[in-house]
Amino acid sequence: MSRSDFPGLRRPNDPPLLILTSLADGSKHGYALSKDIEAFAGIVLSPGALYGAITRLEERGLIEALKGDARRRPYRLTHEGTSALTAALRDLRRVTDVATSRLGVAGVLA
Repeated sequence: MSRSDFPGLRRPNDPPLLILTSLADGSKHGYALSKDIEAFAGIVLSPGALYGAITRLEERGLIEALKGDARRRPYRLTHEGTSALTAALRDLRRVTDVATSRLGVAGVLA
């Protein structure tokens, strides 16, 4: 699996990356995703950004909808979604490691 298999998952404020990260600890519906992302990343996604990213992630097979009630539809990571998140985090770690080394702040950010 290469980075080109999952384009658009390299920015830490990228809605797909944030959604996959939120779902890494279990299934959530849209509102719960939004609140979790706000809590861990400090980013408020508009409904359009959130649900647009959810649609794209579903189309790519990275998440899947579960049965829910009439108002809430939970989503969970697929195996492919876990692989995509792992690859994206590897890319982010590589960039972070180079940047902290070049800045000489590796111990400060740990």
